Amino acid sequence: MKSPLLSLPGAVPAEGHDEGVAAHYGDLFREQRALADGTGLVDLSHRGVVTITGDDRLSWLHLLLTQHVSDLPPGQATEALILSAHGHIEHALYLVDDGATVWAHVEPGTQEALIAYLESMKFFYRVEVADRTEEFAVVHLPAGSIAPAPEGVAVRETAHGRDLFLPRADLDSYAAEHGPAIGILAYEALRVEAHRPRLGFETDHRTIPHELGWIGTAVHLQKGCYRGQETVARVHNLGKPPRRLVFLHLDGSEVHLPGPGTPVRLASEGAEGRQLGFVTTSARHHELGPIALALVKRNVPADAELLAGDTAAAQELVVEP
Repeated sequence: MKSPLLSLPGAVPAEGHDEGVAAHYGDLFREQRALADGTGLVDLSHRGVVTITGDDRLSWLHLLLTQHVSDLPPGQATEALILSAHGHIEHALYLVDDGATVWAHVEPGTQEALIAYLESMKFFYRVEVADRTEEFAVVHLPAGSIAPAPEGVAVRETAHGRDLFLPRADLDSYAAEHGPAIGILAYEALRVEAHRPRLGFETDHRTIPHELGWIGTAVHLQKGCYRGQETVARVHNLGKPPRRLVFLHLDGSEVHLPGPGTPVRLASEGAEGRQLGFVTTSARHHELGPIALALVKRNVPADAELLAGDTAAAQELVVEP
């Protein structure tokens, strides 16, 4: 869905996963600084919005998700995953319950597959699942923002800011009153800085939660059974994940950023050395310069200098080896 905020002056459309919203509005670093200072808003209206209603909504979701949600208090934000039977990540949900409805936003275009799975698991539970993407737009207010949430709007408040489930018809007027609008590239740069993984960026078909540091934030280790739990428990108790997420400080003298999928190798082996991982997301940060997240093999030494393509990279631990 194309956002009405793409008609604002200076708006440059995003591409790929984030098509439908603005990449930026003409000044990427100014937009990052505004977010870091707690001002402006990010248009995330391309993300899917799913609601779950009914008396059994929390107890039912508790059986399906990696997170403990059976006693989730109204207004408390959380995040959760849905795993395959082998423990691989299939969906990531960003949730809040308002006392009557669970609101979740998910990666663009994933809501249909998510809803199909949820519908297949309803059985006799008193729940209703709905795709609300055409009616509601997600708007992110950074931590420290004093912009109010309109009355009656569901809000997810986290350490990184607030996500509003705003009626789509109100997106234009809300942005005009509480902007400036900030593009997705600035939001992504701060996400990379905060080492926060994203489905479809830091994940592939075989990613398990331990590799990305999602244990604890999106996976509760003491809750009951759910699909994929055996893998989660086995890796946590008996072993280590095969890969680990790292944060990379990239050589700032390079003109081009290494894009997603760029091979990561040991600097000591050069550009023709063994591939030990790959870049998942890269960004230009207003203070840190070029940065990236990457998935590398667990046994890569934590102090090793790396190459992302032909760009020198110093690693910072996200997940312990």
